Amino acid sequence: MNRFVAYNMPKIELHCHLDGSMSVDVIRELLAKKGENFEEKELLTMLQAPVDCESLAEYLKCFDTPISCIQTKEGLRIAAEDLAITAAKEQVKYLEVRFAPSFSTAEGLSVRDVIENVQEGLSSAEQKADIYTGIIVCGMRHLDMETNLRMLKDARELYGYGVVGCDMAGDEKAFPNSLYADFFAKAKEYGMPYTIHAGECGDSENVKVAIELGAKRVGHGIAMAGHDDLVQLCADRRIGVEMCPTSNLQTKAIREFADYPIMEFYHAGVPVSVNTDNRTVSGTTCTDEYVRLTDAGMMNERMSERIYRDSVEMSFASDDIKHKLLQSYDELFMI
Repeated sequence: MNRFVAYNMPKIELHCHLDGSMSVDVIRELLAKKGENFEEKELLTMLQAPVDCESLAEYLKCFDTPISCIQTKEGLRIAAEDLAITAAKEQVKYLEVRFAPSFSTAEGLSVRDVIENVQEGLSSAEQKADIYTGIIVCGMRHLDMETNLRMLKDARELYGYGVVGCDMAGDEKAFPNSLYADFFAKAKEYGMPYTIHAGECGDSENVKVAIELGAKRVGHGIAMAGHDDLVQLCADRRIGVEMCPTSNLQTKAIREFADYPIMEFYHAGVPVSVNTDNRTVSGTTCTDEYVRLTDAGMMNERMSERIYRDSVEMSFASDDIKHKLLQSYDELFMI
């Protein structure tokens, strides 16, 4: 597969954090509304993780400024619409946007306010661009269980009205998945599908626990590389793995790009998707991720077709939207 194909082929993105993917222009605009003015170069040093980032914990420090910009209804709408339109320009046909509603309540917004305004922004983008979207609400590992469960209860009221699923995000090394059985038991009770960040920090046990907790997908999953039993389990149960190559290199989930396990998972029959994680923090796009994999000899056209279809299958989209995504793909390539 060449770069031209990577740039122009339709894509599905399932792992994209709103706060980590707000454009520099949008952040600068929203900061200016608060009387805070920055030059682009200055902002980039605050927003982008360095190439030699030492850990996930260091990587997560880049989120403070964008989170401060999505404390208002306007900020949430602008950020969500801009992200979806930007993704559509690089042929992303379906985008699941994830964020922590609890992080946007510091200035008085309710969880429902937060979600509804993100959905307004995404709906506006859908009217302007060729893209479908869905919202994944994130509990945060360092927040108390009461706060996370309260968020989930409020989000449940909007399940099917923008919200398509939930997740648990944050510092996986400090707060392992075994601590969140109650959160995902409640999600299951609510009938909400869920993905769980797992295997981003070198601990395959977190992937195993995520599967035991009933995750439909795992975010990153890198630590299960070389663990044939876990890889086969994901393949047998069709548990999707949301792969984010650039981010995984930055957070030291892998040490060298040559070690990236996408082909190991793919050839074992695991449904994989290719994602950005955080477009601005990682300085990447969905197309960049495909190009990087292509240049490394880890992607070809046959793989990209299966990845598209598997990504649609593992998405939390409605059956109607899944049908449309597959139909449009088949029509494009006259399959």
